[in-house]
Amino acid sequence: MYNKILVTGGAGFIGSHVVRLFVNNYPDIEIYNLDKLTYAGNLENLRDIEKKENYTFVKGDITDRNFTINLFREENFDGIIHLAAESHVDRSIKNPLEFLNTNIFGTVNLLDAAKISWNDFGGKRFYHISTDEVFGSLDDEGYFVETTAYDPKSPYSASKASSDHFVRAYSNTYNLPTVISNCSNNYGPYQFPEKLIPLFINNIINNQPLPVYGKGDNIRDWLHVEDHAKAIEVIFFKGQEGDTYNIGGGNEWKNLDLIKLLCRIMDDKLQRVAGSSEKLITFVKDRAGHDLRYAIDASKLIQELGWEPSFTFDKGLENTVEWYLNNHQWLENVTSGSYQDYYKTYYNI
Repeated sequence: MYNKILVTGGAGFIGSHVVRLFVNNYPDIEIYNLDKLTYAGNLENLRDIEKKENYTFVKGDITDRNFTINLFREENFDGIIHLAAESHVDRSIKNPLEFLNTNIFGTVNLLDAAKISWNDFGGKRFYHISTDEVFGSLDDEGYFVETTAYDPKSPYSASKASSDHFVRAYSNTYNLPTVISNCSNNYGPYQFPEKLIPLFINNIINNQPLPVYGKGDNIRDWLHVEDHAKAIEVIFFKGQEGDTYNIGGGNEWKNLDLIKLLCRIMDDKLQRVAGSSEKLITFVKDRAGHDLRYAIDASKLIQELGWEPSFTFDKGLENTVEWYLNNHQWLENVTSGSYQDYYKTYYNI
């Protein structure tokens, strides 16, 4: 059993769900949350557990090599769940160097910190969370499997592909105990509204345009964040050392069809005239290098470790909409930036 686990990026969207799950489910394990608190890292996501005895927040940057190595030496972590990353494709197109710095150099700093501080690799685990975007684009048929060749198409996916390779290289070269997972598109509560679903929820609330790339024909597989967190839990404790697992929701949706479904749900929840939100759809120039289709085959994870998604997309999307509507203040705070006041008040940072 692990005694002290470090979660990087634990104040972000996926990370906050993972931290909450581990803190609540494993009271005898100390859970450390390391986050730089960029625009997408929000400690309000973790208010319900911030006073738990087995939870500690650490503000820090994984690109700071000395800080990272010293933290590992001081705290003697025996497990790490690495979620910290720059993850927005559009941002990577505008500023690829930021993605290289965080996603590649930051990951290598963590790998080195683990390698240096873990004199004995027994009972240790370095779990690296990645994306299905490293595999590139699919046509109308087929699925990404764990052995699919890498073919990244954007600066973001290229940076994640590189970090995956470094994790495997450290496993092969230094025998560092690692495991990797690649997931499909996540959705659910606490997602920063630069991503499609919360962005469009926010825009519909405020009667703003819904920008759709190209013709909206791009297809994504959608995974509820709580299902993803449970998959991470299973892989961390039961995954085979040195192995890779794909995590998918089995919910393929063409972007335009998803947006129209979201519009119908929002019209119903906001008691607006049917079709009102669809009128906000605005087609814009397609994203450079926009991959056509992602689709995950998660059968290995299901068959070997017994995980399976619990949310149907219709129900998960409806629950997500309800969460944002019931937490409108959270949405206003992250879009206005006023949530920074919370950091100063509670953590004096």
